[in-house]
Amino acid sequence: MSKELLLPNHVGIIMDGNGRWAQERGMIRTMGHKRAVSTLKDLCIHIADMGIKFVSLYAFSTENFKRDIKEVEFLMNLFIETFNKEFGFLKEKKCRVVFSGRKEPLPESVLAAMDKIMEETAMNNELVLNICLNYGSHAEMVDMTKKVCEMYKNGDINLDDITEDFIQENMYQNLPPLDYVIRTSGELRLSNFMMYQASYAEFYFPKVYFPDFNNDEFDKAIEEFNKRNRRFGGVKKWKQEF
Repeated sequence: MSKELLLPNHVGIIMDGNGRWAQERGMIRTMGHKRAVSTLKDLCIHIADMGIKFVSLYAFSTENFKRDIKEVEFLMNLFIETFNKEFGFLKEKKCRVVFSGRKEPLPESVLAAMDKIMEETAMNNELVLNICLNYGSHAEMVDMTKKVCEMYKNGDINLDDITEDFIQENMYQNLPPLDYVIRTSGELRLSNFMMYQASYAEFYFPKVYFPDFNNDEFDKAIEEFNKRNRRFGGVKKWKQEF
């Protein structure tokens, strides 16, 4: 990018369109997921170099288990391969990996790969990469509510302790609110992605499928972010007061 631009602190990316990218090229859907890993690696390095501090990636939703069993199995194996072999750049870029989502019914082999990469990157502090795996915002709200109710039931908290900050602290990850949500492929919906955290986020819906969402496409997204007027419920100041 040629000029200094305001960077969002926390970006959420709904990585949509992998299967359609492959099908339009005469390939099976899983090849789109494999290509997406290469795109993601380059994108994470680019984002880290830019200085963005938090990125949340929608990798696999709770609803994705409804897909064909062969595609689900491929994705589970791809997660293991990616976490174990493809994320070597995380150490150099000082990226820390955390996960949001339910552990059940993820295979033990996937959970082991998740634990390994979290342990290996635990001391990194330049970029937090929050991977939403078996994630759904509805499920997160249910799990958070059960957790808070249990704390109240046990006498650990009072009703007055339950504030907006307290709710955020008891989500899967205590991260800053989303500033910017990008969904590739042109679909105009959140699909159960971090709805509480995205309350005041700006949204961007490029038509490009995620495997083609390269660094230049991300730069376009940041340029668009800088055109937005974020008011957070306030009113833009005009030259003349009424």
